Amino acid sequence: MRPKQATHTRQAELVAAALALAADRNPADVTTAALAQAVGITQGAVFRHFETKEAIWLAVMDFVHQDLLARLHAAATAQAQPLAALRAVFMAHVEFVVEQPGVPRVIFQELQRPEDTPLKACVRRLMQTYRTLLNGLLQQAQAAQQLTPGTDLPAAAVLFIGSVQGLVMQSLLNGQVRSMRVLAPAVFDLFQQAIAAPPTRARRTPETSP
Repeated sequence: MRPKQATHTRQAELVAAALALAADRNPADVTTAALAQAVGITQGAVFRHFETKEAIWLAVMDFVHQDLLARLHAAATAQAQPLAALRAVFMAHVEFVVEQPGVPRVIFQELQRPEDTPLKACVRRLMQTYRTLLNGLLQQAQAAQQLTPGTDLPAAAVLFIGSVQGLVMQSLLNGQVRSMRVLAPAVFDLFQQAIAAPPTRARRTPETSP
């Protein structure tokens, strides 16, 4: 029998197990019995660390919020130019999904539910924080005259997120999540072409006739 672990350690293990199981099955079909087996504890012990199954998924979304946003902020701050920061954020998001394919399954399933839920509220908070990061980078790019004049920044943020979501959905449908790494650069290039100011050309001095 495995030795007893502190509650926060067991909670982290259960969150990781929930995401791993959700990567290859419907999250709604992930049972507490399966979680207990994955972690190596009894089903009753699961409820000593989380009061309900919903509390486990809320902890999953809390992990996603903290880990994903930390990666995105780190990617953005590592770049000096706003457009380069946007590219880095795009690639960091793709890499996160490749590593955690269970995350989009959890989010997509929850958003399909017609009723409002605490988990859906967590997803909305995540997306709002994400949009705030993107809007800041787009504003910086606009101030640096890197965007086409008149670019609709909220629409650009929607296009950015939609491009990532499209890659995710396609990868889940074809079962090739790692293919996102190959497709992501070209998809971001198309996004950048849609919003980036055309490169300035150096003015040529008319040649003097001999």
